[in-house]
Amino acid sequence: MTPDLAGALGGSAGVAPQLKVLAILTLLSLLPAIILTMTSFTRVAVVLSFVKQGLGAQQAPPSQVLVGIALCITAFTMAPVTSAIAKDAYEPFVAGKINETEAIERGVVPLRAFMLRQTREADLALFYDAAKAPMPRTEEEVSMRMAAPAFVVSELTTAFQMGVMVLLPFLVIDLVVAAVLMALGMMMMPPQSISLPLKLLLFVAVDGWHLLVGSLLRSFG
Repeated sequence: MTPDLAGALGGSAGVAPQLKVLAILTLLSLLPAIILTMTSFTRVAVVLSFVKQGLGAQQAPPSQVLVGIALCITAFTMAPVTSAIAKDAYEPFVAGKINETEAIERGVVPLRAFMLRQTREADLALFYDAAKAPMPRTEEEVSMRMAAPAFVVSELTTAFQMGVMVLLPFLVIDLVVAAVLMALGMMMMPPQSISLPLKLLLFVAVDGWHLLVGSLLRSFG
């Protein structure tokens, strides 16, 4: 949230209602980007896409189902954050105890705390070095301008690390099947026609979805 936008929302005596409506519409237009980059959605979506790629099933599960699963897991993991925002910012604002600017400032605090818990210090330092700014001493000194990109980079790093661990068993099965078919002289048979059922059987046998979702939830601590 930029200071200009926060200022536009605050101070009902000095800001026209039309500008407030414009600011609210701007926030609503940015909401999808906020969900994609400032929540747990990025990690969950990337890991699920690795699972689909590792299985090699092009149409199962459909991409829409994976996005739906990612949204459900995101809503679950972000529930404490949204509850804190509602309690500390939204409810006092609706009750008329605070103005728009203070509501925004209070609402940013739980979200920033969540993001910084998942952000690696090296990624945060990267953006502070790029901005030629000193590293903050406390969490409250970290601005959203620095926290948001560092969080995205950390989430992508963590997601790819988890994705590699997911892909390894599937890669081993593909290599074994290809080697067996080569040894038998069955070079014309596509290895995927044999490896796909084996990977699906392995995934079902180890209760793959349960393990995967459990690992994702635990990764957010």
